Amino acid sequence: MPASTTTTPHAAQQPLHTAIQASVKTLWQQAGLPAPSLGEGSLALSGDGSAYPSSFCLDVAAPAALAASGLASALIAQHRQQQPMPQVHVDVGQVLAECSGYFTMNGEQPNLWAPISGLYACGADLGQPGWLRIHANFAHHRDGVLRLLGLPTGADTPRQAVAEALKVWTAQAAEERAAALGLVVAAARSPEAWQAHPQSVAVAAQPLVSITQLDSDHPASPRDWPAPAQHRPFDGLRMLDLTRILAGPVAARSLAAQGADVLMLNGPGLPNIEAIADMSRGKRSALLDLKTPAGQATMAELLGDAHVLLQGYRPGALDALGLDPQSAARLRPGIVYASLSAYGRSGPWADRRGFDSLVQTVCGINWSEGQAFGSAGLRALPLQILDYSAGFLLAFGIQAALYRQATVGGSWHVQVSLARVAQWLQAMGQRPVATAPAQAVVPPDAYLEAMDTGFGRLLAVRHSAVLQGLPSSWPHVGQPPGGDQPRW
Repeated sequence: MPASTTTTPHAAQQPLHTAIQASVKTLWQQAGLPAPSLGEGSLALSGDGSAYPSSFCLDVAAPAALAASGLASALIAQHRQQQPMPQVHVDVGQVLAECSGYFTMNGEQPNLWAPISGLYACGADLGQPGWLRIHANFAHHRDGVLRLLGLPTGADTPRQAVAEALKVWTAQAAEERAAALGLVVAAARSPEAWQAHPQSVAVAAQPLVSITQLDSDHPASPRDWPAPAQHRPFDGLRMLDLTRILAGPVAARSLAAQGADVLMLNGPGLPNIEAIADMSRGKRSALLDLKTPAGQATMAELLGDAHVLLQGYRPGALDALGLDPQSAARLRPGIVYASLSAYGRSGPWADRRGFDSLVQTVCGINWSEGQAFGSAGLRALPLQILDYSAGFLLAFGIQAALYRQATVGGSWHVQVSLARVAQWLQAMGQRPVATAPAQAVVPPDAYLEAMDTGFGRLLAVRHSAVLQGLPSSWPHVGQPPGGDQPRW
């Protein structure tokens, strides 16, 4: 796939649905999927994104990524059923509601952000005010930052103490020192400053959705798929989900919505966030210690019957365990191996940790959004759009690779990075905006579904891609980590 920007120029100036259709077409072409299957009427769009105001084309990027994934599901349904490809329906407002991460558990909406997470003013950086974003939703990340700043660790340290401590730091110095310690913070940059950064250059050279063959010399034969029991696109297909935060779980959840048997694997003692209740819909969830011989043996058994392995660990983290892409392809010929990263697979930051909010800050999105709203400071997007768009794109890449495997064979590696998704969003351009701040949005009842899960009574946004004439129920209701056994 060429490393080009997968959207048409000036998406911000096009009618909304036209821009989405154009972006879907380009994604489809980039993935090498059959052009005739993307015929007129294959995608039905409705709604808009007015509930989540932004100068960026959130209402193009996420719906296009979601629609591409839905259409790939329809293509695979056609391939398996040997019937006409079902039409895909996408409501733009519902997609953005899904991207908001809204859910309640037993009637309560949890606070998904740690008290000290967020933006802070720092000491002067080259004569200009500096800003630093801290991501502290995990206790070990929080305490690492607090130790770096010479503050007491624990959840009781107030934001004001962090703000005072940062007055003697420049944002760049804090970022570099934190990164060396494996912490997750980001110094704010303008778009121009990020474009000049060596990591931005490395990211721009990568495809938005990379799909590469792992066994070109001796390709695996196409694998037989089990007969679908309920006529959903991915009935009987097995997926190992080794991800926790948010883009990876969104990708796996998107395939579960189309019938995939998704087994989420967590390591014992690994922290999670409240959103795991929402991200576990449709999946089974087990604990597995990959650092033990017994855990590695169980993983080898699971991999032997899997169609997809999805992982979001820091690049290279699984290599020592024999779970790198090449090793997985040798263990399970025909596997589709999917990798998510913050900053891509090359460049000086290739091994750096990161999350949506940090990438928004470092690549200039927060700076540009603040400028568009007439703010003297930075402004975050109203949604974690990089995470959700990356998740939908990752699901799309997995589906495209599964289609290739089924039609021509081979083992495949799919890669998506948050930083490349950010460049894709920025390339769509910006629109004039009103100065009124966005309000907290509760999605309409029509977008919501309620279910009893292992976490409790969950109310959340339905999956946004609807395939006409096909069942749409979840294969599983979702359990806390360890609620299921690590077996198919």
